[in-house]
Amino acid sequence: MPVRGTAGPVLPRRSWSVVLAVAAGLVTETAFPGRSWWPMASVGVAVLLLALRRDSARWGFVVGLLYGLAFFAPHVWWANEAVGQPIGWVALSVFQALYLGGFGAAWVWVRRGGWVRRHAWLQVVAAAVLWVAVEQLRGRWPFGGFPWGSLAFSQTDSPLLRLAPLGGEPLVTGTVVAVGALLAAFVTRATTRRAGAAGLSLLVAVAVVLLPVLVPLSTGAESGTLRVGAVQGNVPTQGAEAMSQARQVVANHAAGTRSLLEQVDPGELDLVLWPESASDIDPRTDADVAAVVDGAARAVAAPILLGTQRFSPGLRYNDYILWEPGSGADPTVQYTKQRPVPFGEYMPYREFFRRLTPVVDRITTDMVAGTGQAMIQVDIERLRRSVPIATAICFEVAYDDLIREGVLSGGELIVIPTNNASFGLTQESTQQLAMSRFRAAEHGRAVVQVSTVGVSALIGPDGGVLDTTGLFTAEQMVAELPLRVSLTPADRLGEWPGLAITVLGVVLLVAGFVRRRPHRNRPPQARESAHPAGT
Repeated sequence: MPVRGTAGPVLPRRSWSVVLAVAAGLVTETAFPGRSWWPMASVGVAVLLLALRRDSARWGFVVGLLYGLAFFAPHVWWANEAVGQPIGWVALSVFQALYLGGFGAAWVWVRRGGWVRRHAWLQVVAAAVLWVAVEQLRGRWPFGGFPWGSLAFSQTDSPLLRLAPLGGEPLVTGTVVAVGALLAAFVTRATTRRAGAAGLSLLVAVAVVLLPVLVPLSTGAESGTLRVGAVQGNVPTQGAEAMSQARQVVANHAAGTRSLLEQVDPGELDLVLWPESASDIDPRTDADVAAVVDGAARAVAAPILLGTQRFSPGLRYNDYILWEPGSGADPTVQYTKQRPVPFGEYMPYREFFRRLTPVVDRITTDMVAGTGQAMIQVDIERLRRSVPIATAICFEVAYDDLIREGVLSGGELIVIPTNNASFGLTQESTQQLAMSRFRAAEHGRAVVQVSTVGVSALIGPDGGVLDTTGLFTAEQMVAELPLRVSLTPADRLGEWPGLAITVLGVVLLVAGFVRRRPHRNRPPQARESAHPAGT
């Protein structure tokens, strides 16, 4: 049962804090694909803040950790499917949950600061700032970070998506948390019979969610259009073993390219898009595979962008290349994946981790990061010019800086080639689709996500899905997509919102920590009720 502090707020017992924390994590996960109940992201944050009302930083860490485990364990379940053993899934879930434990402890510290303690509205801001700061750190460290699970990616069907072009992930995530803090304030004020203050908190929360519908989103073509065909060829079998059947995968995508002719005439398309790993046997070095790819390009009379692997002694590269019908690979048009996935595409500290599990040696050849801009230039005959296309491969869609770099370099369209064959029927591919939708709105660009097995999609510059495919099907999509050159405020601001919020979070944390020592000298009851009932 809850207990009441001397200053009035009802504080949950530790057992109830545990229940609330776990429930909050599970609720938050339902905001993401496959359920996509986007309001639940703020509801989950609200329940977590209610669980964090006890004034102990150590307990705050425990509560945040439990929340993180309850959220990440189902959210990244696909890691178990990909590895085939639970060790990768468990390790990833626990490590990511530690960041949420850090948020819990930091929130308790920050809440003690004089200004934050005395002003309920500042608690709302502080909670949002801290959460964004933790997301920024989690998305960048270690090994380049893991942005998966950013609250912003849960809002692709929400009015809050319209904030993406204004401030990117930091603004959308921060707004989700702010709404959650307002909902928590509504609950605490309602339980202390402060009806007026409770009603105001709820009214502001609803207004914050709905007002973004007034933000205009431009979707029209600014530099012409591009007629594209996207081919999802499927793989012979589900699971990681499909990679060994590379020749059949190439044949599937060649057949899918010819199937485009049921919708268009030869030469009608400007460009055909194949996914990552559509040809893991490099057509630049294998004559048989080259013949298959070139036959498909000749049949449709259009160049093909396709994913392949390039090997050098002991190393491999994940390339996205252009194949011109009749002339082969254009050596000047190539993007090499810059953010290989640690423990998935390369093994850091292999000798150390081999002592823990032999699974590490399933990665026989480490993938090496590419360099250069995340953008490729494709000559389009119909437009009589070269069209710059921002490109990110598979998991790279989660990294805001990489795609922004491609757009700032001139990208008029975004292409996300991906291979989801290793993840089975899990929600990994639809989570990735949500990220692609967010990037479309964030940068005001049409996006093509094309997968070996699905989900593939054509996405408008406002993040709306124009066409999509199923999982483990052979399908094709055709569309004339707008090319755009204008930059959104999020593009122009770049890293600055995230950096500014992170610095502000550190300032709040230091201020709260400095206050910790005199605070500890207070009587226990005073410590438990030192914060207001707002959140």
